[in-house]
Amino acid sequence: MSRNERNISSGVDFTIIWLYAILVSVGILCIFMVEYRADTNWLQSFLGGKTNYSKQLIFAGVCAVVATFILLTDSKLFTAFANLMYAFGILLMLATFVLGKNINGSKSWIPLGGGFNLQPAELCKIFTALALAKFLSRQEVDFSRLRSQLIAGAITMAPAVLSILQHELGLALVYSSFLIAMYREGLPAQILIIGSSFAILVVATLILEPNILAVILTVIAAVIIFLLRRQVKRNKGLLTLIIGIWLLCVGVQRFVVPYIFNNVLECYQSTRIYSMVGKEYDCSENVKARKKSASEKPVRKPDDYNVRQSKIAIGSGGLLGRGFLKGTQTRGKYVPEQHTDFIFTSLGEAFGFTGCVIFLLIYLFLLYRIVKIAERQRSVFSRVYAYSVASILFFHIAVNVSMTIGLFPIVGIPLPLISYGGSSLLTFTVLIFIMLKLDSDRQMVLR
Repeated sequence: MSRNERNISSGVDFTIIWLYAILVSVGILCIFMVEYRADTNWLQSFLGGKTNYSKQLIFAGVCAVVATFILLTDSKLFTAFANLMYAFGILLMLATFVLGKNINGSKSWIPLGGGFNLQPAELCKIFTALALAKFLSRQEVDFSRLRSQLIAGAITMAPAVLSILQHELGLALVYSSFLIAMYREGLPAQILIIGSSFAILVVATLILEPNILAVILTVIAAVIIFLLRRQVKRNKGLLTLIIGIWLLCVGVQRFVVPYIFNNVLECYQSTRIYSMVGKEYDCSENVKARKKSASEKPVRKPDDYNVRQSKIAIGSGGLLGRGFLKGTQTRGKYVPEQHTDFIFTSLGEAFGFTGCVIFLLIYLFLLYRIVKIAERQRSVFSRVYAYSVASILFFHIAVNVSMTIGLFPIVGIPLPLISYGGSSLLTFTVLIFIMLKLDSDRQMVLR
């Protein structure tokens, strides 16, 4: 074995590589199941580069080259150029406002020619993970201080804000997954509790009538005051804090949440979120919807149809599935975006509950392996980056699968390594193989 061959394979976790190869192969297979037609020569269509599954095969080949290049790269380059790559990613996202191509209502793509498009918001996840790892690994950074926490939050929030401006709400939500990596590095649990409480309050605002929720919040505040009456007598500031939190919660449910849904979000976005909790959203209350001319078609509610068809497709698979290339729902194009956001439905229909469980177990093992890799790092940079990779993958998997079965609103998040798309596949490939390269050099302390 030559020296170069020893260098590229030395210390590399090949279990991750095998799991990666299996998932990419399953993704190409799923896209093939969705688009296959009996009257076509499947071998010729695979090599023709005109179908989505043949394009995905090309993307996989390109990613294999990129992965090899990453494994041959010096790990120190990722720390040296982390901030520069982050700035480059932000500039790419800003460039979409000038050069961007509108696809499905989102101006977040840069056309590259030949039918291929680049989505900077996808690539920026890599750069954000590197920049966050770079910041937290600095010796002078004390992450227990509020200033450091705010800087780390700003690093992750900047691309999220740009994604929202590009009408990519799903990708913007992905950046919240970095909280998991920050929590591992010492982010106070109170911040996660506050965030979770806010999410519960928003859901309660959508489900319950405003007056009923206000009464419930008042009762909760009164009960807390009663239970803490002795402490309240000794410390009047505690009473002020409880009343302040009560006023904040009532203000959020009365004014903040309605304002966001009626003035900030698009009508279709509000509709999607309301449909998740079984409610209907009145688009006549949406400011952006009212600004549209009367000549345009009325805003439709596609999400009920999307989720309904997705559930039918997955449910029709039963316990063992209909079999390879025997699905009637996915191959009949009843499920919208079935080769991208709803690719999970093809698995559910073809291989049933059993196939879905096995598939999700592969994901679970991948996440477990990544966390194990993260915990054996000597370098804070490598550990933070590995946890960022695990967080991003977990968020994508959980949200994508949940939205196909109606447990989460449709936000346009691809299934990692499975959904069609060059930008998505390249992003996850680079994320994973940078982690593998850092792990192979885990005896080094990188900053």
